[in-house]
This record gives sequence, C-alpha cells and structure tokens, in this order.
Amino acid sequence: MSHALEVHALSKTYKVFRRGSGFAQTVASLFHREFTTVEAVREVDLTLEVGEIVGFLGPNGAGKSTTLKMLSGILHPTSGEVVALERFNPWKDRTEYVRHIGAVFGQKSQLVWDIPPQDAFRMNRAIHDIPRPLYEARLEELVELLHLEKIMTQPTRSLSLGERMRCEFALSLLHGPSLLFLDEPTIGLDMDAKDKIRSFIKKINQNGTTVILTTHDLHDVEHLARRVVVIDKGRIGFDGPIEELRSRFGDRKRIRVQSHNFPRSLGIPEIEIVRRDGDIIELELDQSVCSVHDFLEHLSRTCRIDDLTMNDPPLEDAVRRLYGEAKQVS
Repeated sequence: MSHALEVHALSKTYKVFRRGSGFAQTVASLFHREFTTVEAVREVDLTLEVGEIVGFLGPNGAGKSTTLKMLSGILHPTSGEVVALERFNPWKDRTEYVRHIGAVFGQKSQLVWDIPPQDAFRMNRAIHDIPRPLYEARLEELVELLHLEKIMTQPTRSLSLGERMRCEFALSLLHGPSLLFLDEPTIGLDMDAKDKIRSFIKKINQNGTTVILTTHDLHDVEHLARRVVVIDKGRIGFDGPIEELRSRFGDRKRIRVQSHNFPRSLGIPEIEIVRRDGDIIELELDQSVCSVHDFLEHLSRTCRIDDLTMNDPPLEDAVRRLYGEAKQVS
C-alpha cells in the first residue's frame, strides 16, 4: 500500500526569551538576554496510508499544531525527515506540494470578509491555475454536497459560523487535494452543522482523500477515524485503533443505574462511581477484576434496580488516562 506521509524522527525546538519581572530585570535584559529551549515536538515517527482518516489528539501545548504545520510545509523542523505523497519534502518542495494538499483551520479563515464565497472561489481557481472546466465541475459538486446554493452570493460577514465552515471546506478542496489537514474543523458548530461536516469528510475520504484530523471534540474522531495518534509533551504516546486505546486500560464498561435506594458505597474497590444525580448513578466496571455477572449479582442483593444500561466507556476516558500516564513518566 502506498504512503500519504512518512515521518521519521521529526523534531522542533524553539528558543524563547526569558524575561524577568520588575524594572531592574527589564533594563538588564536589554544588555543580556537569557533564553530557554522549548522542545515542541520530539522524535516523532508516523506513517499514514493513502485513504486513511487519522485522529491526531493531544492536550493544549502537546505539539499537535506544530506537527501539522511541519507536515504541511509551513514550518521547517529542527531535525527529522518527511516524505509526503511519496515524492515531496513539505518545506523544500512547498510551491509544488501545496497544489496537492488542502487545509481547514477552525480558528483561521481563508475567506475574504467583505466579498461573497463565489468570488473567493474564483480567486482560489486563479491561485491554483485550475482549468475552467475542471473548476466548474468540482465547484458544482462541492456546492451540492455542502448545500451552498443559497449562500454563494452573500457577503462572508453575513454568514453563520456553520455556513462559513462549509465554504472553507469547499475552498480547500477546489483544487482536488490528495491530502487534507483538518485542525479543529467543527469548533463552535452546533450539532446539525457538525453532522453535515462529518458526513462531508466521510464522502471525500471515500473518494480517496487522506485526512489527518486534529480536534478536542472526540465525537469527531469516533464518527470518522478508525485510528488515533495521541501526542503529549511533543512525543507520541499511542498510535493504533480506537478499540486498542480503550482496551489498553482494561476491559471496562460504563454502567448507568437508576435506583432509589442505591448505597453510598458498593464495597467493591474495582467499581468506580463516576457520577451521581439523584436516582441516576454512573459506574465504571473493570471486567478484568470483576465480571459483569458478579457485579449484577452483587448489585441485585444491595439495592432495587429500576433501570440499567451498559455501554463501552467514552473515548475521552481512555485519552484522559493516557495523558495521566504521560505526566507520570515525564
């Protein structure tokens, strides 16, 4: 299988000016500056196959955006190698490379505030030198998929956030990129707008576009990606299927119980009470130390069960535990 990205020992360090507090230290810094070295990304190895959707996760300051900027050619790394689409070095071949990639950044817009989207699309056609017949065919498809018919001629400033984000996707895909970088693409959107964006990402991926998705909304990842990469403090702590990330912390189940006489304590250390809200109690059960059968048998002897549901724990739990592991190690 061909590779969309091959990353080897990618690192990025910054020198940050350290300024003291107070007037005397501020004056002294004019003559003698002290710097601190910050390792934003450390020895990252990563491979993406053509046609994958990969969720790229991490807390604020973990190195996600820095990594994406190096992979898209915006930043030069301090060290390491990247081969994109089997022939490009993102920062050395940037002029040619950007013709084959797209990017959507949820907090940064490519649209022009005072002109309608259709004019921004025409500008993008000129920038990428897209042949008119190909441009018109792609635009027609994107307008239909993203439901842009009614907003093409409205000034960008008059559009809602969800409408602008749909236009951002169209703008990034007009030139037919093979590799798409998404950084918080659904930030601030309501559920209806998020569903439309997720459906669209699935559609373009089915057409062969490789997607790397950075987000704090883990519902995006669960809806779209089978594989997740978790980075913290510049290092990759996990790379694999979502199911493997969950199972790494035991075979757990999230149980929701409704009971009017649920005890203050179950007396089983392996069962964690996650939340109480009146008669509704949420628990987490580690099946490696206590089976569901034993738990239900004990629970039925302890209280009256009015209702009970059981599911896999949300992805947030596994990621949160992984962050906790990383903090203990570092």
